[in-house]
Amino acid sequence: MLTDSEGETGVRFARRIAESAVLTGSYRIPDIKLPSVFEQKAGAFVTVQTHPDRKLRGCIGIPEPIYTLRQAIVNAAVDSVLSDPRFEPVEEGEIAGLVFELSILSPPEEIAVKSRWELPLSVEIGRHGLIVERGRFRGLLLPQVAVDEKWDSEEFLRMTCWKAGMPEDSWGDPRVRVLRFVGEVFGEEEPNGAVVRRVLSP
Repeated sequence: MLTDSEGETGVRFARRIAESAVLTGSYRIPDIKLPSVFEQKAGAFVTVQTHPDRKLRGCIGIPEPIYTLRQAIVNAAVDSVLSDPRFEPVEEGEIAGLVFELSILSPPEEIAVKSRWELPLSVEIGRHGLIVERGRFRGLLLPQVAVDEKWDSEEFLRMTCWKAGMPEDSWGDPRVRVLRFVGEVFGEEEPNGAVVRRVLSP
């Protein structure tokens, strides 16, 4: 878990990485001193949105704790502005008007239930993000998505299946793995503005 100060540092770090990637096509590590927690392994996502309408402009991340948090942020920040397949790369003239959000993820855990129809009871809106996977199909939605869209837990499961390219009722299929994780979210209130911890309440 990050403190508010550490979360703010992480967002600033992600933004500077992304800005250098847009300006140079690569990236430079900014002169920002990161606390030791950033050397621990953790998953992370960087979300980029327009301001003030908050339309998604890019969102990429690493869900599993395979990199240090520092490296996960570097990878996610660069890819969110240059390599999200849903969008054209962010251009130099627009990045100053975008806001950045950083999500730190707990290790995903498979949800164990006796009956698949109990799955919605194991998903807490405002706390859990979801991953569904079967074979080459895999979809992930961050916890803030369900809050923003005002979904209940069953709809959250359906839409994560849709994100994976599977039928929305696939979460009821025992061959489909359903995993959950907890996310801490920090974001800018405006471009280069104050960074706050986002409280995800349904």
